[in-house]
Amino acid sequence: MIRVAIIGAGIGAEHLEGYRALPERFTVAALCDLDTARAVKATGGDPGIAISDDLEAVLADPAIDLIDVCLPPHLHFPVSMKALQAGKHVICEKPIVRSLDEADQLQSAAEASGRQVFPVFQYRYGPGLAQLKALQAAGLAGRAYVASLETHWNRDAAYYAIPWRGTWAGESGGALLGHAIHAHDLLCHVLGPVAEVFAMADTRVNAIETEDCAALAFRMESGALATSSVTLGAGNDTSRLRFCFEGFTAESGTEPYAPAIGVWTFTARTPVTQDQIDAVLEDVTPQQPRFAGYLHAIADALAGQGGQEVTLADGRRSIELVTAIYASIREGGVKKLPLARGAAFYGGWMPDQP
Repeated sequence: MIRVAIIGAGIGAEHLEGYRALPERFTVAALCDLDTARAVKATGGDPGIAISDDLEAVLADPAIDLIDVCLPPHLHFPVSMKALQAGKHVICEKPIVRSLDEADQLQSAAEASGRQVFPVFQYRYGPGLAQLKALQAAGLAGRAYVASLETHWNRDAAYYAIPWRGTWAGESGGALLGHAIHAHDLLCHVLGPVAEVFAMADTRVNAIETEDCAALAFRMESGALATSSVTLGAGNDTSRLRFCFEGFTAESGTEPYAPAIGVWTFTARTPVTQDQIDAVLEDVTPQQPRFAGYLHAIADALAGQGGQEVTLADGRRSIELVTAIYASIREGGVKKLPLARGAAFYGGWMPDQP
């Protein structure tokens, strides 16, 4: 049984529901938040979960195996480092860090502690993505040609009433970092690494510091091309993914926070037949969605049966892509990946950094 302390009762409340779906694998022993009333509300008054506002005391508890960091972005790196130094495994919400330099420091700390760090990319888990990965594994996809991503959400002034939101100091970025990062992770999860990116961004919807609209173009290492359209000024919240392969076209539903859950369509392209597609789909094992699926994979990894979990290397690649995206926005032009240690923006993409 893995004993967990959740740090932060905001998105931490959603994490808690994921743990509760896996009672044979996890016990949430503590929820830590400066606002203890909010923490109590998040637990539903569960007497089995200790409520605390003392992070240091939680980290010092020898009974805790795993620290789940659900804090504002500027706190992710320092709290994750403290947790590793305390000998705990770490789950950390996105963005896991705010620079490639911090990502490499975190990697060194994880290796020194002998503990694992798991970035949060729960969108990977659900029946739609499981079906797509099964079709790829069956050899029916062939080459990837193009992909398109839409992250079209609605965020108004009320959303930004929380002081740290919409600021570089608190949120570390805008729609590209806090919203579209999930779609870009799925792009790489399905098609592999990005080789080149060109990006444009603007602040068009709300009176905030960070971007809330963007348009991006990618060339993948495989040669496939992809586009991503991002806005926080849509009439509703929708996410959509579309992949055109040699053997079929895959299209997600439009669920904004769980594109892997909704009904996907897989349309065969000659010489692959629809019967071949359907035969593979019939045998796909149902997969737990979102946080439950994500946490199930982590439990397997901690038990020595890894392979489906989100790794720290995955998290670093997401930060590398974010770095290249902001470099393209600020300097113009296409940016090539991977980025070398010491490259421009290796130390971060904040506006006051070189």
